[in-house]
Amino acid sequence: MTNPEPVDQSTGAPDPGMVRAGAAAAARRRELNISQRSLASSGIINAGALIAFEKGRSWPRERTRAKLEEVLKWPPGTIARLRRGEVVRPVAPPETTSAPSDGDEVSLLAQAVVTAVGGFGSTVASLPPVEDPAFTPRVTAVLSDLRQLEAVAARAARIGRVTPALIKALGTVRRLYDDVMLRAATAPQATLGQRLYAARREANLTVEETAQAAGVGEAAIQQAESEQSVPAADAEAIEALVAQLR
Repeated sequence: MTNPEPVDQSTGAPDPGMVRAGAAAAARRRELNISQRSLASSGIINAGALIAFEKGRSWPRERTRAKLEEVLKWPPGTIARLRRGEVVRPVAPPETTSAPSDGDEVSLLAQAVVTAVGGFGSTVASLPPVEDPAFTPRVTAVLSDLRQLEAVAARAARIGRVTPALIKALGTVRRLYDDVMLRAATAPQATLGQRLYAARREANLTVEETAQAAGVGEAAIQQAESEQSVPAADAEAIEALVAQLR
């Protein structure tokens, strides 16, 4: 067994980038069910150094980061990019090498959706605090990706046999989207769509009911929540409704 490589120790005030990268790595490690002990026994990083890194108190050396990225199934340089605050897209699930049968196609798609959702965990964990000006642009990009993923799962449900696995995949995507959207709405720079979604959820209103309350078409509500352009008059009416509901 090789000795785990030491880390460069951090001094002074905590580095927000280190905290962000460490939290993302911890989330990814838990997603993959990798224990701290297994990383130490493999000679990648000892438990104490790993804990310090995941809590943002120390920064691994380049060679250690490369080993961590390999075991976490991240592209090279991901940890450094997380520290710099760059957007890191979820790792796509590996493509199957054989064509699935008709009976398995929907099930495989459901598994792919669930795997992709799991990859979002580290991305969400790497988001800066809601007070950070960079939070809203980054969380908005994450939400856009989640909407696309939900559309894939919903389309599979429409064109194929609806299986328990597919229903579970849809539910997983929608729960994550709901959690992230509600978090996004708490930011000082939250978009109209994010604030509308949170207000509508808090009031337990459907899209149709919200449109009626605002005096706009349902399309305007859907467009606002998906960050599409909304006519100025509709946006003003939606803003007024959000103010009344919150």
